[in-house]
Amino acid sequence: MDRPRAFDLLCMGRAAVDLYGEQVGAPLEDVTTFAKYLGGSPANTAVGASRLGLAVAMLTRVGNEQNGTFVRAQLAREGVDVSQVSTDPDRLTALVFLAIRDRENFPHVFYRERCADMGLTAEHVDPAFVGSCGALLVSGTHLSQPSTLAACHAAIDATRASGTRVILDIDYRPVLWGLAAHAQGSARELATSEVSACYAPVLAHCDLIVGTEEEIRVAGGSVDTLAALRAIRECSAATLVLKRGAHGSIAFAGMIPASLDQGVHGPAFAVEVFNTLGAGDAFMAGFLSGWLRGETLLQCLARGNACGALVVSRHGCAPAMPSAIELRAFLASGPSRPRLREDAALEHLHRATTRARVARKLHVLAFDHRSQLEAVARAHGGGAARIAAFKSLVADGFVRAAQGRHDAGVIVDDRYGEAVLARLTGKEFWIARPVEVPGSVPLAFESGMNVGLALRTWPASHVAKCLAYFHPDEEKELQATHLERIAALAAACAATSRELLLEIIPPVRHDNDALTTARAMEAIYAHGVKPDWWKLPPSLERKTWKSVGDAIAKHDPLCRGVLVLGLEAPADELAGSFRVAVASPWVKGFAVGRSIFADAAQSWFAGLASDAEVVETVARRYLEIVNLWEAAEAHAARESAAA
Repeated sequence: MDRPRAFDLLCMGRAAVDLYGEQVGAPLEDVTTFAKYLGGSPANTAVGASRLGLAVAMLTRVGNEQNGTFVRAQLAREGVDVSQVSTDPDRLTALVFLAIRDRENFPHVFYRERCADMGLTAEHVDPAFVGSCGALLVSGTHLSQPSTLAACHAAIDATRASGTRVILDIDYRPVLWGLAAHAQGSARELATSEVSACYAPVLAHCDLIVGTEEEIRVAGGSVDTLAALRAIRECSAATLVLKRGAHGSIAFAGMIPASLDQGVHGPAFAVEVFNTLGAGDAFMAGFLSGWLRGETLLQCLARGNACGALVVSRHGCAPAMPSAIELRAFLASGPSRPRLREDAALEHLHRATTRARVARKLHVLAFDHRSQLEAVARAHGGGAARIAAFKSLVADGFVRAAQGRHDAGVIVDDRYGEAVLARLTGKEFWIARPVEVPGSVPLAFESGMNVGLALRTWPASHVAKCLAYFHPDEEKELQATHLERIAALAAACAATSRELLLEIIPPVRHDNDALTTARAMEAIYAHGVKPDWWKLPPSLERKTWKSVGDAIAKHDPLCRGVLVLGLEAPADELAGSFRVAVASPWVKGFAVGRSIFADAAQSWFAGLASDAEVVETVARRYLEIVNLWEAAEAHAARESAAA
C-alpha cells in the first residue's frame, strides 16, 4: 500500500540505560567508573536509523524517574519521535552494566526485573500510529513474556490494514528468557523448543528477519544453520539476513540454497574489534537505511556491514552509531587503518555530525570575567563572596531577559559562578565555561595540565571555552607552546565528549591587520585542531570576515561557527561591527559581557546601585544587544534582497 507515511520506521521494545565500564581490559567486577549511555537494542537501532536520515519513532515504556527522563530525552535529542514512549508509574527503567574485557569477551549484567519496557501491553499499541509508519521493528526480547508478546502481536495486527512492513530483529538473549544465570548476560547459545515456539507465530507475518547464526538457529528450531533457514522459509516469505561478524553478512530473498555461500554476500570490513556490543543494532540501522529506500540487497548489506564496523571500533552503543555523512565517507574510502578509533579525520567527522542540536543563532551573555571583577572588588574592599553575589545578580538579569528565548546562552566561570552554573544547567540555555588562567601567556589552564580530568566533572552539555592571546607572527617558541596546549585541550574535549569554544585575541604587541585573525586560525588548523566554535574579535573590515569564513570552509566545513566578541565596545561600535559580521554565513551570534554589565559592576561594588538595579540594568542591556544583532540581521537581509 503506497501512501505518504509520517514515519519510515517504528522501533518497538527495549529502551534502557547502559552503564559502560571505562577501564578497558578489566573484569566487570573490577570496573570502577562507568559512562552512561542510552541502551536497549531497538532504542540503539532507532538512534542509528535516525542518524542515517530515516524518520523514526519509538514504542516503549520508561520509569517515572530520572533514568526514564534520560532515555526519553536522549531519544528526542537524536530526532526520534517519543510520542509513543509512555511512563510506567510502578516499574523502573532498565539498567545494564557492561565491560570490555578483551576483543572477544564483553560481560554484561542486566537489571531488568519487572522493568518499565517489559510493562508494554497491547493497550499501549495505537493501531493508527502503527499504520502511519512504513515499517515496524519488533525485538525478540519482547516475545519472552506473555504481556509483551501480546503487545507485539497487537502491533503486527495493526500493520495488516495499513500495509506497514514488519521487521523482526531476533535479538535472542538467553538470560532475558530466564535460561541463563545473571552472570551469563553475554551468553547466546542456550535455547529450547519453547523459545523457538514463541518465535514461530511471528515469522509468518514478517517482511524482513535479521539475526546472527545462533539467533537464526533459535528462530528456526535447529542446530544446523541451513536447516534453520529452511524451517523459517517454510513459514515465512520474508527476506532473511544472516549476520556473521567478521565474515560479513548474507541475505536470502527466495529459496534457501544448498550452501550459505550462494546467498547474496556482503563482505565485512577489515577493522580491529574494540567492542562488539551494539554492532548488530548498527548493522540493522544501516541495512534498513537502504532497505526502506528500495536499494538492492547488496547495497543494504554494505551499509549494514559498514555501520557495524564503525561501532565495533568505539566505546558504547547508541553514541557510536554513525551519521549519514560519516557512513557515506566510510563507504567511499573504506577503513584507513584497522584501528578506526585512531583515525582522527573519521573521529572528527563522527563527533561533528552527531553533536546535539543548538539554536541557529546564539545570543550569549559572557560574564566569566575573573581578573576584571577581582580588580573592581579589591578597589572597594570586596572579596570572593561579593564577586559571587554580583554574578548571581547578573544571572538574575539574564534569566529575566531570556525567558521564552531559545537562542540565549551564557559563559560563566566556576571560580565565582559555581552556584550560577548549577542554577542554569538543565534550563535549555547554551552554557560555556572557561578553562584558561585569565590573561595567561603562554596559555595555562586553571586545573593544571590534566585539563581532561576537570572536564570529566562537568555536565555533558557544558562547552569548554578557552581564551588564547595568540598571534600568527609571535616568537616560534611561544607559538609552539600555545599550539601544544590548545591541541591538548582539544584532545581532552574529544575524549570527554565536550565541545570546544576557542577564543582568539591577537596581542597588540604585534602588527594586526584585516587578515591577522584568519592567519591565527590557519595556524591552529594546521596543528590539527578543529574547534567546535570560534569566538573572535569584532571587525568593521569585510575582508576580515571573508578570510575567517574561507579558513573555516577550507579546514572544517562542519564547524558550528563564530561568536563575535564585544571587547567592552559602546553600542554604536557594536552595531557597526554586527552589521559587517552578520553578512558571513559562519557568524552565528555574539558573546558580549562588559558592554552589558561593566557599569553596573562599578556602581554596585561602590555601593551606588542596589541589587534590583543591577538585575534591571543587565536585563535591559542584554536585550539592547540582542536588538542590535537582530537589526543587523534585518539590514543584511534587505541588502541581500536588493542585490
